[in-house]
Order: sequence, then structure tokens, then C-alpha cells
Amino acid sequence: MADVPAAGQSTVLRSLSQANSEPGRGTISVVVSILHLVMRPLTHRDWRNQDKVPQTGGVIFVANHISNADPLALGQFLAFSGRWPRFLGKASIFKVPVVGRILTACGQIPVERQSAKSADALLASTAAIEQGRALVIYPEGTITRDPDLWPMKGKTGAARIALRTGCPVVPIGQWGAQELLYGNKLGFPKLFPRKTLRLVAGDPVPLDDLRAAPVTATILDEATDRIMDAVTALVAELRQQTPPEERYDPRAQPTTGGSS
Repeated sequence: MADVPAAGQSTVLRSLSQANSEPGRGTISVVVSILHLVMRPLTHRDWRNQDKVPQTGGVIFVANHISNADPLALGQFLAFSGRWPRFLGKASIFKVPVVGRILTACGQIPVERQSAKSADALLASTAAIEQGRALVIYPEGTITRDPDLWPMKGKTGAARIALRTGCPVVPIGQWGAQELLYGNKLGFPKLFPRKTLRLVAGDPVPLDDLRAAPVTATILDEATDRIMDAVTALVAELRQQTPPEERYDPRAQPTTGGSS
């Protein structure tokens, strides 16, 4: 598919229109403009089904996780589709001077992993949905460990919030960010040759039949499987390949006793 044409000032203004209803809209406006100026000349865009991005109301966007560059790719896609995304990020990032203040001003949500405060992120996420905000969750919980970067088995956080709030869950498949930064490796991105960031939004994951039932482990697992099935189908569409019959499960992998 050909690169999406340059959007120009009108697209930036469209992105900022939704940000105008957000707390910290001044900071958000600056961030969106910088994203446009930095990402546009460095990457091609293959953006599909932007009309499936809900323009109002609380919503959870779920996506596959393939690179540390994912938030830039997905954040730009959603912002330029009319919604300002709230990501869940490591609490340590929020303690970085300047960066932490910007993230907080933009409504991003810190996660205190392996801490008594880890539940605070769930409460903040639920509150954001109830306030009509857009939340982004990578259901895998980390960058995929599948050898071919297919989506792996998901965790139940997104399903739990969706069933608690009743909000729609919109899947997004992405491919291409791994060419900027491969997997969980850190370092300077490979900017040349110019990379194509492919993203596609799907229809809401069907969860209505699960919402009336008590939220049990079985219900959460079923909802999570549906979420991952929807995301995987979109990734397969972008890659034009068939995904593995069984989803990679890192918890089922043998341990070697070494460090990684």
C-alpha cells in the first residue's frame, strides 16, 4: 500500500481538536506537533481503518508489542486519528527530570511493578475510562518473546478493566516499529533507509456475552484470548502471513538457570 499522503496543518489541527478536551491540553498540543515534525520526514505511514477509532467515550485500545519504538508509532496513529492516548508506563520513567513532568501533564499513567502500589495503576486506568478517556494497553505486558515477533499469550489486565467499566476494546495491529528498534533492545534507532510503520484498527472485540457473568479467572482468560485473537488477526493482515497455530507462552518455556 502506498504511503499515506502528508497531512499538513489540517491533520495536526484535527489531532489537537480532541486534545482540547483533555487536561494538560497545552502540553499535549506541543507533543502532537513535535511528533508530526519529527516522525513525518523519517518514516512512511501505512495507516488503515482510522474510521474505526471511536471519537468519543471511554475506550481501551489493545495492540501487539514488538519494539521500544511502539509508543511513538501507536501514539501518533491514535493522535492523528482523533484520540489522545493514555499509556501505562514504568514508574521509573516518570522520575526522569523533564520527561516525567511531560508524561504526567499529558495524562500518562505510572505503574509501580512488583509493589504494593501496583493496584494504583488499575484504579487510575478505570478512572480514566469512566471520564471518557482513551487508554492504551499492551496485553502481552512486555515486548513479545515469540521468535518471529508474533503476539504471545496475553495477560488479563485489559479484560479486567473492560469488564469492570463496560467500555469497548478496540484492537490495533502494528508492524514496522521493530525495524527502528528491534525487540527490547535499546540504542539509537535505525532511521535509514526510511521505515514504514504499518498500523490497522479493527472492530471492537465481542465481549458483551461475558459482561453479565461474574468476573472469574475463566471469564478473564476467555476475554483475553478473544482480545489476542483479534490483535493477531490484524498483525497477520499487515504481515500477509499466517500466525502460529499456538500462541507463544513465556510462562510455559523451560528455564535454563542463566540470566537474560
